[in-house]
Amino acid sequence: MANLAVKIGALDLKNPVLTASGTFGYGEEFAPFIDLGRLGGYIIKGTTLNHREGNPYPRMVETPSGMLNAVGLQNKGVDYFIENIYPRIRNIRSELIVNVSGAKIEDYVETARRLAPLDDVGAIEVNISCPNVKEGGMAFGTTTTGAAEVTKAIRDVYPKTLIVKLSPNVTSIADIAKAVEAEGADSVSLINTIMGMSIDIERRRPHLSTITGGLSGPAVRPVAVRMVWQVAKAVNIPVIGLGGIMNGRDAIEFMLAGANAVEIGTANFIDPAVTMKVIDFIEDYCDRHGVNDINEIVGCI
Repeated sequence: MANLAVKIGALDLKNPVLTASGTFGYGEEFAPFIDLGRLGGYIIKGTTLNHREGNPYPRMVETPSGMLNAVGLQNKGVDYFIENIYPRIRNIRSELIVNVSGAKIEDYVETARRLAPLDDVGAIEVNISCPNVKEGGMAFGTTTTGAAEVTKAIRDVYPKTLIVKLSPNVTSIADIAKAVEAEGADSVSLINTIMGMSIDIERRRPHLSTITGGLSGPAVRPVAVRMVWQVAKAVNIPVIGLGGIMNGRDAIEFMLAGANAVEIGTANFIDPAVTMKVIDFIEDYCDRHGVNDINEIVGCI
């Protein structure tokens, strides 16, 4: 069998399959369905400095080949995570990555500072790209200056692997990626959701309480593959690809475009065992194509 191990910063992943934040809870919710220890890593739901209720309902709606969400980073805050959630999940035999968000740079910094001492959190994924909140989030990720500023501030206080999650709602995602790389990011993940909108024509009002939300699922995959390809050529740090990965073929497509690892998101809502099937497919793909090391196919188109 091929070697599926990949390296993201200081993280040694047993395989390139991760879960996307916001689609996998805290991991423990999926324990009845899959072997969590078989994952390369799992990224928990967005964590902020303080408790957030999220946006009012309705905040999810199905769309052709995808879904819109406007959950709004609902969580009980970093201290609650440290005291109540972390002790329950710290011994899962997979790399634990915490997704971090904030309304202002100081929020990001303080959240990262509090997570840094946790021995079993190997990395944070900094969300500068969320289109579902009214403040912070995407505001930092849509300009090179904003992205660089928040990355530098976090890098100054967080010594472990730092992944920055990029927004597709920009003119040049490659420029944003280069900006965060220059300020110390160990890796970039992309893409976050694309801003979209859906209207109930009978009631003549938007389906979402926030009017707009983030589009995910198969509909965004060609855009995501294109952006991963562009970013992988522009930076020298590992790229994590996500956006509409529904099966193993999709995962391989991202890796051929230049992704060192992948995150699976919306597909978890449809099939809670999809990550295991993707790992199986990658193993079979390598065997069928005589690939001895998964890293051989990264960016090889």
